[in-house]
Amino acid sequence: MQQTTSSGSSTPHLERTLGPLMLWGLGVGYVISGMYFGWNLGLAEGGTLGLAIATGFIIIMYITFTFSYTELACAIPKAGGVFDYATRALGKEWGFIAGMAQIIEFVFAPPAIAAAIGAYFHIFFPGISVTTIAIAAYFVFTVLNISGLKAAATFELIITVFAVFELLLFCGVTLPHFSVANLQHNAFPNGWEGVWASVPFAIWFFLGLEGVANVAEETVNPQRNVLIGFGSALLTLIVLCVLVFIASVGVGGWEAVVYPSPGAAPSDSPLPMALAQITGNSGLLYHLLITIGLMGLVASFHGLILAASRATYEFGRIKCIPQVFGKVHPKFKTPANALIVNMVAGIIALLSGKTAEIITIACFGAICLYIIAMVAMLVLRKKAPEMPRPFKVPFYPYFPIIALVIASVSLVAMVKLNINLSLIYFAILAVAYIWFHFFVKNSLDV
Repeated sequence: MQQTTSSGSSTPHLERTLGPLMLWGLGVGYVISGMYFGWNLGLAEGGTLGLAIATGFIIIMYITFTFSYTELACAIPKAGGVFDYATRALGKEWGFIAGMAQIIEFVFAPPAIAAAIGAYFHIFFPGISVTTIAIAAYFVFTVLNISGLKAAATFELIITVFAVFELLLFCGVTLPHFSVANLQHNAFPNGWEGVWASVPFAIWFFLGLEGVANVAEETVNPQRNVLIGFGSALLTLIVLCVLVFIASVGVGGWEAVVYPSPGAAPSDSPLPMALAQITGNSGLLYHLLITIGLMGLVASFHGLILAASRATYEFGRIKCIPQVFGKVHPKFKTPANALIVNMVAGIIALLSGKTAEIITIACFGAICLYIIAMVAMLVLRKKAPEMPRPFKVPFYPYFPIIALVIASVSLVAMVKLNINLSLIYFAILAVAYIWFHFFVKNSLDV
């Protein structure tokens, strides 16, 4: 399909091909790798109770945020997501900052997942380095996303269904061996300080869900289907989060899914470690579950590449970055240039070898996105009460205010516990803002 410009020429544009089932697949797929690795590092900080408290607050934040964000996505169904919402509500400068936070989140999260994919495949192909496999994954899934949204979303749906099935199978195997005593053992080792330290890892359980909003421009009847996709994905993820948390820790206590051996460094493989206590690490069931479990990493990696490309595409389309990145491929109707530049940026981050640090920077981007989005929503209710809102958040203004407060407290906790990484994150924002203020703002096409 084509759209006609004011000069009478036609240019390719994003096509509407996604329904609610595809949106559910994307929403769950963006996030589901967080159930497989990373979250257990919060146990080393807060213990079972500390991480559980942090996760409880983060679940409340995501429930209130998601319904509030859905109002924005249905009212302004644009590929830029929070960039478009904040620009409409708060002006160009805050819109740019929100858009940069979104891009940092979506561009920095995939390298961490790519490293996990590389480490897994390296077990089966020890002759190939982890980095080589991770880079190959970038090329494969970038090409898949360039080839067409419907093909990419269909693949995401299939791989996500496998990933959900594996988590349910894991819980089915481990829950019969659950013991309350394992949850109670050394449950609060670092007190409330451990709760604050657990916050980034609780966020990792759900990081990326907001990417559903970035495909609203490619959704059939977005005013209806975005709500269904967001809501069903969030419900699925909350259920999986609770089940995986209880099933993993309940088998042998939290130390057993953090440390491979006494004194060892924390592991990124909590599910295999829990499962090995029941099946051993060489049985058919063990290998079957771990093999299917790779689907969760692939689903999130592939899905976040898709979401990141839409955010970068919108920045290019309105000339915040070189306009070439805002072009749609004439044949495939996908933002091919945006996909390629994000791949290059992701590979550079991957080569740093700092997986944990990359995850934390991605979380900084997410939390800033949530804060600005909630402020934008509250402002738009006052500033543009006449704006069509096919969906309105329930319990207004409590839902957006609750999300805003929890996100703000989480940001303070993360800055306090990650001073150096917060300086890197805010330095990236500052450099980008200087570029925007002096070279872009006055010519911004919004």
